[in-house]
Amino acid sequence: MANVKTSLTQVDPVWSRIETEAEEAVRSEPLLGGLVHSSILHHRSLEGALAFRISLKLASPEMSEQILRELADEGFAKDGELIAAARADLVAVYERDPACHRLMQPLLYFKGFQAVQAYRLGHWLWQEGRRDLAYFVQMRVSEVFGIDIHPAARIGRGIMIDHAHSIVIGETAVVGDNVSMLHSVTLGGTGKEDDDRHPKIGDGVLIGAGAKVLGNIEVGHCSRIAAGSVVLGDVPPMKTVAGVPARIVGEAGCSQPSVTMDQLLKQ
Repeated sequence: MANVKTSLTQVDPVWSRIETEAEEAVRSEPLLGGLVHSSILHHRSLEGALAFRISLKLASPEMSEQILRELADEGFAKDGELIAAARADLVAVYERDPACHRLMQPLLYFKGFQAVQAYRLGHWLWQEGRRDLAYFVQMRVSEVFGIDIHPAARIGRGIMIDHAHSIVIGETAVVGDNVSMLHSVTLGGTGKEDDDRHPKIGDGVLIGAGAKVLGNIEVGHCSRIAAGSVVLGDVPPMKTVAGVPARIVGEAGCSQPSVTMDQLLKQ
């Protein structure tokens, strides 16, 4: 089995590229050698590196890095969706963030990517019925990264959270595939309801900085929510909404707003 695993990692183009980037980084900046070796070059796969980074970031006197590493390793071994989603998220960040020039950067430095992967581990624990552990992961993600995502929230693949300060995603929120959002976004409720009370975000949506999307409402696929908007009602697919409260101000402007990241309102 070990030989099979080694063979698979050797032909993994994503991981091979990350390893090459890591080796180049150490050559150009030897002071980063310890970080890069422990986080990337000591591992045989993206799964191993992610498990290490998640456990290192979330560890505290309350729960050791070793215990968290075992949890992460278990999750990656049992649920292939965790690593499939992580790969899609990694590519999303690389393709959409102009500040990202190497695949290794999100893994090492970008807290938006790291926080989403930690959330995914908490969501896996939630689905496994290990609710208290899931809440612990949520707490540590909030404390470490400043991002509060309830472990019951459902988030698709290819997610990019840029800058990733003060993100809040509630318990019954659903986020589709290939969604991009910027800092200070809230997907929240409107009161003390305890049922289905959070937004449902379609595929390919772009949510601008500081936007608040509140209540059990639908945001249609490939739509845009302008920065600073407060969305309290349904948004049709492929439209742009802006304002407080938000209203439709035009078409989305392209077929994939979350990929182009174009936030300008065309007159």
